[in-house]
Amino acid sequence: MTRSGDNSTKALVEGLNRTLADHFALYLKTKSFHWHLKGPRFRDLHLLFDEQASAILAVADPMAERVRKLDAGTLTSIGAVANATQIADEDRTDLDAEAMVTALRDDNATLVEGLKALKDAAEEAGDNATSALVDEWQDQAERRVWFLREILR
Repeated sequence: MTRSGDNSTKALVEGLNRTLADHFALYLKTKSFHWHLKGPRFRDLHLLFDEQASAILAVADPMAERVRKLDAGTLTSIGAVANATQIADEDRTDLDAEAMVTALRDDNATLVEGLKALKDAAEEAGDNATSALVDEWQDQAERRVWFLREILR
């Protein structure tokens, strides 16, 4: 691993914090959809959204700890998440199930792209530990995209 002052390590820390913000934002959106879901597919989607939200949140602590292991600071507030995330807010509570599934599929696909960039940053910094974790996180996000995509077929 490179020294914490190196540009590649700084880029990695920025990528980790951006991806962490995306995970928090997507967690909240997924939970909101879980809470506001209505309609004939309620039970199955309610349970799926809850399962996916839990999986998304489970990544947050290891991701933040990677930042700290790199001797850097991580997110501190809702404002920090809002400033760093690529995941758009959704404040409407009247979306139908298909719109919710579509939004979550697209947001998880955005997460996959961010994780691919994070993988590149980890490799550029020579951080094999982060690179290995990103593989696992990307696989989890790709699985969510797959499930959501199949629901829409």
